[in-house]
Amino acid sequence: MKKLFLLVVLVSVSSFSQEIALLKYSGGGDWYANPTSLPNLINFCNSNINTRIKAKPSTVEPSNPDLLSYPFVHMTGHGNVVFSDADVNNLRNYLTGGGFLHIDDNYGMDQYIRKEIKKIFPNNDLVEIPANHPIFQKPFPFPNGLPKIHEHDAKRPQAFGVFVENKLVLLYTYECDLGDGWEDAEVNNDPIEVRQKALKMGANILNYIFTN
Repeated sequence: MKKLFLLVVLVSVSSFSQEIALLKYSGGGDWYANPTSLPNLINFCNSNINTRIKAKPSTVEPSNPDLLSYPFVHMTGHGNVVFSDADVNNLRNYLTGGGFLHIDDNYGMDQYIRKEIKKIFPNNDLVEIPANHPIFQKPFPFPNGLPKIHEHDAKRPQAFGVFVENKLVLLYTYECDLGDGWEDAEVNNDPIEVRQKALKMGANILNYIFTN
């Protein structure tokens, strides 16, 4: 029933306008980091890939039943993350019912988020997504996979995912900082080429969600 409900929601919003959300989690991490990133990504997608997403993203907590209303939920931050049992159950229902969670490590989240992902999917591995996956192919090609936006530890950027019935439902971007690249230009003083690269990768994520 929950899967059918979310499917109806997704079909409905795809016919009219979509609404995406930012995840407000517990544990002390700054879930509110990068406040201009999602609005800028929305504007880019509406202007370049023919989406019709509401200009202002919502904020939703992981245990809130309203989570099932959003085809895409974004999560970011630098620090600790703790999902309660209610959070885990609702997130699992959301993701197995057709929802999509993008977790963007804003540097410092990795040691915490991996164990929380395992709570949601104890029987599914978090695997690296190969560069030939559709999420890197269209509408903007990234032949080498996830792009590097900000340098931290001289590590290569990696995209990890959880697949349910061969469909990507959770994307974890690591050593990349896509959200920083989506922010207003003056926030991080990124050159236009870097910001465009980040926004195009973000558009690929949303395109994947709305076409698969």
